[in-house]
Amino acid sequence: MASKDKKKVKDKKDPALENYYGGIKMAHSHPIIGSLLLHCYLISGEKIPSPSDGLARVSQSGKIYCNQKKLAEPKEWAGALAHCALHLAMEHFQVKENQIFWNIACDVTVERFLSEMKFGLSDHGAKLPQGMNNEEKLYEYFMISGVSDVYQGWGTAGKAADMIFDQPSEDVKSWATVFADSLASAVASAVREAARESNRDSGYRNTRANRAKAWFISNYPLLGAIAASFTMVEDEDVCRRMQITVAAISCEMQEIYINPLTRMNAEELRFVIGHELLHAALRHDIRHEWRDPYLWNIACDFVINGWLTEMGVGDRPDGLLYDEQFKGQSAENIYDQIVTDMRTYRKLATLRGVGLGDIIPGGGQDGKTVGNAGGSDGVDLDEFYRRVLAQGLEYHQNRGRGLLPAALIEEIRALSHPPIPWDVDLAWWFDEMFLPIEKKLSYARPSRRQSSSPDIPRPSYVPRDETLDGRTYGVVLDTSGSMDRKLLAMALGAIASYSAARDVPGVRVVFCDAEAYDQGYMKPEDIAETVKVKGRGGTVLQPGIDLLHNAVDFPKEAPLLIITDAGCEDRLMLRGREHAYLIPDGAVLPFRPKGKVFRMKGA
Repeated sequence: MASKDKKKVKDKKDPALENYYGGIKMAHSHPIIGSLLLHCYLISGEKIPSPSDGLARVSQSGKIYCNQKKLAEPKEWAGALAHCALHLAMEHFQVKENQIFWNIACDVTVERFLSEMKFGLSDHGAKLPQGMNNEEKLYEYFMISGVSDVYQGWGTAGKAADMIFDQPSEDVKSWATVFADSLASAVASAVREAARESNRDSGYRNTRANRAKAWFISNYPLLGAIAASFTMVEDEDVCRRMQITVAAISCEMQEIYINPLTRMNAEELRFVIGHELLHAALRHDIRHEWRDPYLWNIACDFVINGWLTEMGVGDRPDGLLYDEQFKGQSAENIYDQIVTDMRTYRKLATLRGVGLGDIIPGGGQDGKTVGNAGGSDGVDLDEFYRRVLAQGLEYHQNRGRGLLPAALIEEIRALSHPPIPWDVDLAWWFDEMFLPIEKKLSYARPSRRQSSSPDIPRPSYVPRDETLDGRTYGVVLDTSGSMDRKLLAMALGAIASYSAARDVPGVRVVFCDAEAYDQGYMKPEDIAETVKVKGRGGTVLQPGIDLLHNAVDFPKEAPLLIITDAGCEDRLMLRGREHAYLIPDGAVLPFRPKGKVFRMKGA
């Protein structure tokens, strides 16, 4: 009877140990985490510095001490092992003034990275402070503000620190190099899989254009992932119907059109396909804003052809737009130059032909549009292009695939960051226009009395009177019938709060529709509440600008803020005065503005 009981005990499985090994298997199956763990040593046992209330700790020499007796889900174990490996990969073993705060900052950074990868159970839910997107900035933030409870417990060792300093061996490989190789391998694998899926879905044919596309996927990582998401259309009838002489691209349909009647060798075809892919990657189809679409296309062609020539991607075919005088300039700057000679530049031809841009607007040949890119649910087109271009740049540089123009790298990095909210951008404009002023202590406006001594009045800081002289600006407000009341409320509320915050004592307000109505100087706090819109006729803004320019009591150097729905027809003359426009998002001014343009979201 006793022998049977022993057999039952022996056959009984340990769920904690099973889950531990399940987590190891799951972590090793991930292309990035698995590559890192190949260089680590997993250690478990009684006499080791494993956490008593946590899962794992990692040492500087690459040893991961695991508390395999603690019951946890396999996903949780996989996340803990990944967390420890990433401490090594991100080179977190650094000596700091406050080692506890540094460990917490590193834990938060690793967990956010795992959350973005959707690996393990990393979903703490807490948002990071604005701009605190790496461990160094978080550490500085914690040193100043302390560590909130929401950032506690993000490590893998319970209440203890999960990083252990020891003596790393001299022959240990650079963890940053291992991490870079793992990322590069994962990107390459994803690109190859995307290419295989694309080939299966589109009925791959071994044509010249598809061979050139395959070259980008396997040899040019900067554009490989984007190339994999596009279908090559080599149809004579389609190109004739769409008037495509050489090539064109539809970013929304994710199609590149190549005229099969065009005689190009393999190197020239690579240049042409690279040209079209850069149009898509840099979102030239949606960046023209108020600009003339064809001249914008011409400006983008000059930029792209210059970059491709400099990078040595194929051979530039004869007749393509290229000019040394535009080297190193952005498409926006080139547009500003060529628009002064529209007759000449309208005669130039894109890859599609004269007068036709090779960036096909809308949904391509049949007008359809797509909401998702490459079949990836929940990812819009803009996000897709931005993400794969940033990943391609990182892979290209890590693998040493050749030098890239500095202007191209800057543009890719700029596109990788989300746009600045309009109200923040407007606040920065106010900061430029109105520098902080010197203040003095005054009993004329007592400060709040302290609770410990409520009977003792204390002075408050107030601006010096002499520093307020001339500290004002003008607001030219479009009050025509086409202006939306929600837009007016947003605009007036913004300028009122920003004016008060920057010690602007008075703002000169002028309403404009068919006539100009001078409201005189108003206190910032009165603007949003007491302004009554008088006129509701057509939109003519120049009389209001002239009124302020000719006013003897309005400083010549004071800036103007013009608030309109862009429905004005007159071309404004500002006579060199600093100015800016505040318009609804999506509105297009009927002229080329010289001042800054702020676009209000939600208006």
